[in-house]
Amino acid sequence: MSNVPQPLRRRAGVRVLVAHAGVHGSTRSIAERIAACLEEQGAQVDVLPVEAVSDPSEYDAYVVGSAIHDMAWLPEALSFVRASADLLARRDVWLFSVEMPAAMRGPWRALVAKEEGHVVGGLIDELRPRGHGLFSGVIDPEHLTRRGRVKFQAMGLRYGDYRDWPAVDTWARRIGREVLGHGGEAYDVPD
Repeated sequence: MSNVPQPLRRRAGVRVLVAHAGVHGSTRSIAERIAACLEEQGAQVDVLPVEAVSDPSEYDAYVVGSAIHDMAWLPEALSFVRASADLLARRDVWLFSVEMPAAMRGPWRALVAKEEGHVVGGLIDELRPRGHGLFSGVIDPEHLTRRGRVKFQAMGLRYGDYRDWPAVDTWARRIGREVLGHGGEAYDVPD
């Protein structure tokens, strides 16, 4: 029997957990937007910080996201995923990461693609998610230390709100079609 989760066939009553870990609110806002798109398509959705999830086995499918700090998911997100790994590996799961690829310029933007594999590589091997979304968030000077602000400016990066709501909506609608059995495009499951 294959360890790769099979798509859910039910259309009604599908319960989806959108769990998130963040610091400044971008990851939470993206999780809420994903949940709203899934609800519009007919899913029953709970949006919770990862540390507030009491019983993950209550759900049929999962969308788990984390802010990326220092090229890694936040410790609380990693703890949640590792504690629930056996369950998540047997169910439909999607991962998303919130970083700042849209704020990058020139050669720095090329590093984002390499960093993505480093950040989620182990999670993909462990969970075999149906997809991974990489989104930009909001970056303000007060989000960084003094040293971080100097480095940010030296790299030529720009502060601002880089959330791409149409990209988030498109990704969430694809998840909804898959989870609810409405057809749609197939997901690439990384090898």
